[in-house]
Amino acid sequence: MEQEKDRAVIYGRHPVVDAIRAGTPIDKVMLQQGIRGEMEKELRHLCKAEGIPLQVVPKERMNKMIRGNHQGVAALQALIRYYRLEDVLPTIFERSESPLLVVLDGITDVRNFGAIARTAEACGAHALIIAQKNSAQINAEAMKTSAGALAKIPVCRENSLATAIEYLKLSGIQVLASDLQARKPIYTLGLIQPIAFVLGAEGEGISPAIARMADETFIIPQKGTTDSFNVSVAAGMMLYEAMRQRELNG
Repeated sequence: MEQEKDRAVIYGRHPVVDAIRAGTPIDKVMLQQGIRGEMEKELRHLCKAEGIPLQVVPKERMNKMIRGNHQGVAALQALIRYYRLEDVLPTIFERSESPLLVVLDGITDVRNFGAIARTAEACGAHALIIAQKNSAQINAEAMKTSAGALAKIPVCRENSLATAIEYLKLSGIQVLASDLQARKPIYTLGLIQPIAFVLGAEGEGISPAIARMADETFIIPQKGTTDSFNVSVAAGMMLYEAMRQRELNG
C-alpha cells in the first residue's frame, strides 16, 4: 500500500480483490492496459457489483504512480463510504420522513461540491446523488470545504444518473430543476413533499437528457444583471427554502 497525496493506494491483484470483498471504501480501480484473463473478468464483475468505477490506464502511468509490484492492478481508497440509492431511500421512508435529495449532474469542482455537501447536511437533506463518471473527486480539499459534512451525509454513487432519477420518480419523488427560462419562482413550489433538486455544472448547467426528466422547473429570482448564481449558492437557496417550508409545516 502506498500513499497518493491524501489517499492510500492498494496495489496487487489479490490485495485489491480482497479489499473490495472486505467492503473497503474504494474511489476507483485502475487496470493496466493489456491485462486479460480471469483476474480482469473478476475485477470487472466486482467493480460492477459494488458500483466502483474501473479505469484502464497505460503501463507507464501505473509504474509512475506505484513503485512496488502492482501486477497491473491498483485501487484508490476512498475518504468516505459510498452508499446505494436503493438502500438509502427506503430507510428514509421507514422513518416516516419526506425525502429531500440533491442530484449533482456534472459538478466536478471540488470546492463547489464540498460547499453543496455542507449546505445540504445543514439544511437536513438526506443524501447527495452523484454519477460514477464526471463528478468531483472527494479528496482532502472537498472534505475540508464541506466542514466535515461529507462524513455525515450519505453520498450515493450511481452508474447512471438517468437510471437513478427514474428510480426516484417511480418511488414517488418529485424531481425539480432550476431553469433560467422557467416562470415559477422557487418559493411558489410546495417543497414539503418528497423532492430531489437537480444541480448542474457551472456554465454548462444540467445536461439536456437529465433536464428532460425533471417533473417541474423553477427559477431563483434575481435583481442584478450577473448571469446567474454560483451553483453552491443556488443550492443553498433551494435547500433553505425547502427547510423553511418544512419547518413551518412540521
